[in-house]
Amino acid sequence: MRGLRKYLTPFAPDQSGAVSVLYELGGIIVICDAGGCTGNVCGFDEPRWFERKSAVFSAGLRDMDAILGRDDRLVAKLVDAAEKVEAGFAAIIGTPVPAVIGTDYQALKRMCEKRTELPVLTVDTDGMELYDVGERKAYVELFKTFAREKLPVETGKIGILGMTPQDVSDPGAADKIREKFRVQGLKAVCYGMGDGLDEIKKASSAERNIVVSPAALECAKYLEKFFGTPYEVGYPLVDELMPELDHVGKKVLVVHQQVIANSIRDVVREHDEDAEVTVASWFSMERIFLRKGMYL
Repeated sequence: MRGLRKYLTPFAPDQSGAVSVLYELGGIIVICDAGGCTGNVCGFDEPRWFERKSAVFSAGLRDMDAILGRDDRLVAKLVDAAEKVEAGFAAIIGTPVPAVIGTDYQALKRMCEKRTELPVLTVDTDGMELYDVGERKAYVELFKTFAREKLPVETGKIGILGMTPQDVSDPGAADKIREKFRVQGLKAVCYGMGDGLDEIKKASSAERNIVVSPAALECAKYLEKFFGTPYEVGYPLVDELMPELDHVGKKVLVVHQQVIANSIRDVVREHDEDAEVTVASWFSMERIFLRKGMYL
């Protein structure tokens, strides 16, 4: 088969997904590793690193620090960073190191909050899962921590959940979505891509949420449960992803994250009801959105 790729580069792991969710929110992000995981995040997995800086640090764990579980060393480093960096929160992101030694994240959270007087998020990623698992954990922790107040609903305000470079590929996608809704007289808020921590604190004011990746579904359910914010699933920019191809009478395979792949499938089927479209993904596939011809 011409153009068939037999080898793929490794996918970003869960700690990279967690960092991606928090990257633009103005916090101190500490990756609990010896340096290698942080290097991968900044050098390969986070495209915004080359255009927009963020306070991403490595815990710099040495062998004996990890073996003996010297959490006090990490706390001291975070306190030092908090004195030098103006931040609205701190986040500790797990890697294989704390997973192996059984780090107590809740104890670490309490110690850091007491010393820094900052809200501290802990995301128990272990480097063994794919990026979307880390995103899901980070979204839930983030909104549970900061989206706590029930605010009046703003008519025409739409929350966009699940926007990260790993999920939508295009770093400019958030601006395009905001403009798409602006011309309709609506206000779109893309959490974590152009819209920061203040908007997350006001998440309950959204009239509805749009989930653009499976990683944000659990978060959308949380917001619906606690604030009554309805949500829908889909990708507003799906038309931009459609190549000028004739699908009639042909078999079509769509490989992407589930929400975008479903949206592409729906557009193809709109043009040809009998089109045989198969959706597949290497990443999370929510069973409630599975349809005939979809594969985990």
